[in-house]
Amino acid sequence: MNKAWIVSSIASVVIVAAGIGSFMYINRTVPAQLPNKPLVATVTTKATQTSKGNPALKDVIFNTQKKVVMIELDDGSLGSGFLYNKQGDIITNAHVVAGALNVKVKTADARTLDGKVIGIGTDMDIAVVRVPELADTEPLALAQNSNADVGDNVLALGSPLGLQNTITTGIISGVGRDFTIDPYVYTNLYQISAPIAPGNSGGPLIHADTGEVLGINSAMASEANTIGFSIPVSEIQETVQKWSKNPGKDLPKTSKPATDTVSDAPSVQDDAQYIVSYFYESLSMQDYVTAYSLLGSRWQSNLSYADFRQGYIQTGEVSIDSIIASKDGDQVKVTVEITAEERKDSGTVYSSYKLDYVLGYENDILKILSGEGKKLTS
Repeated sequence: MNKAWIVSSIASVVIVAAGIGSFMYINRTVPAQLPNKPLVATVTTKATQTSKGNPALKDVIFNTQKKVVMIELDDGSLGSGFLYNKQGDIITNAHVVAGALNVKVKTADARTLDGKVIGIGTDMDIAVVRVPELADTEPLALAQNSNADVGDNVLALGSPLGLQNTITTGIISGVGRDFTIDPYVYTNLYQISAPIAPGNSGGPLIHADTGEVLGINSAMASEANTIGFSIPVSEIQETVQKWSKNPGKDLPKTSKPATDTVSDAPSVQDDAQYIVSYFYESLSMQDYVTAYSLLGSRWQSNLSYADFRQGYIQTGEVSIDSIIASKDGDQVKVTVEITAEERKDSGTVYSSYKLDYVLGYENDILKILSGEGKKLTS
């Protein structure tokens, strides 16, 4: 097995906790010169494309977010899950709730509810949590024909790095992937290009056209977090429905994997790359509030939200061509090359940029502290 693959054991990796904070201390020094304008030229907004007869992408996102939750254990570890029936049952990964019977569930409307694990796999990385207060709530629809094809557009939802209700977009980039990370056996997985990170585990993989759940996001690749893996719902429907019909009273004893990786644990460089990727993902989706929230307080004090939004209001698709990260003392430097869709007086063009960002922790949350960039000549 390629040592690059790692499981996103979100339940045991809490980026916002002090454990990850030990990699870097809260930023002490921010470069004196912070830019007061966006680092990408004014560009055009690409109209949302929808398939005939299917809901608009924004409607899919809006309706899905309400049914996705963040799961928290007593030890502070986090994961994700989603409502799948009207009994208030939530599907998540087994490694998210391993070793726990009772958990806290935070909903999109900021309620914190009590949940109880009613079923959990020992070799299949799947579990069900019942939340009585969510009973009779309309759930997400599981895809009846879950044989997704390579190239299908998908959305990955969850709480990566503790950022609840995060959405990233991508495609099905591979099917039928198999590997084992003790004690779990993963078979027939979807490989996806949507960026995921610690906190995404247990969240749904949504078909961008239909809004149906295709799979459960369960693992990621270590290189820039740009490759993920999801368990198809067809693999788990029978099992979770059995648990919901007959909740377990004597659940099998489970514990978190001894390691969440085949080789090395996710590094702070991986997390920094994810934050920068998520920044551009948010801009492409016109989610300026989220993109702005990823900036550090010193940068925000020099750049108002109104000016930030105005600078990107006509930004279209932004794709990341390359991204690398390196530690620099208590901070991380991320260098990224992007291609941005831009509208000029002469029409739409595509321009390439190279940007350097400095990331560090503020109140135990990883932020983009500063950045500078230049346009690349074609």
